[in-house]
Amino acid sequence: MSVPEENILVIKRSLFDQLGNFHGLNFEPHKYLNTILSRGNNFFLPRTQAENDPTHKQIIPYALIAFENTVLYYVRGKRAGEQRLVAKGSIGIGGHMNEGDESLFALNEAAYRTGVEREVNEEITIDAQFEDRIVALLNDDTTDVGRVHLGVVHIFTLAEPKVEKREAMITGLTFLTKEELVARRESLETWSQICVDSLDQLLL
Repeated sequence: MSVPEENILVIKRSLFDQLGNFHGLNFEPHKYLNTILSRGNNFFLPRTQAENDPTHKQIIPYALIAFENTVLYYVRGKRAGEQRLVAKGSIGIGGHMNEGDESLFALNEAAYRTGVEREVNEEITIDAQFEDRIVALLNDDTTDVGRVHLGVVHIFTLAEPKVEKREAMITGLTFLTKEELVARRESLETWSQICVDSLDQLLL
């Protein structure tokens, strides 16, 4: 029996360019999100189409899990959904927003945030109180993966460092200091490198 096609949340690349193209991090996310998360500006495409279609940007929540002066780090195992990122280190938890996320049509911000919690809970279990803040958008058109994705960077600030993995694709889960992450920078996926380079500003 064939697996049903996954439909994932996208915006038109032209809308992103109209709002203001940038490389790296943009620390005024709501200038974009107020438009991106307005119904009618986002919609769903089959994932197989979207992954190879640079005329659209997939909206990807990218949550950094922070406790005091450390950030959660892991390595993407062979079961990772995005095969172009296998064996790369990462500090971002999250994934595609799919059509099962609260709605059969475009998402508003409330539905988006509910979907983000579902995405994070699929990958890890957080057994502590936490605060979730959207702090930046992330764009990198220099790679094949980055060209078709737009990251929404969340900071989950934990009261206690109580996190366990739920997905087999996550290996080597541990909290690391900024210095330890900088030492691993070259082995990180591109988005995590960009975040590590501006970690102090992200964690303010």
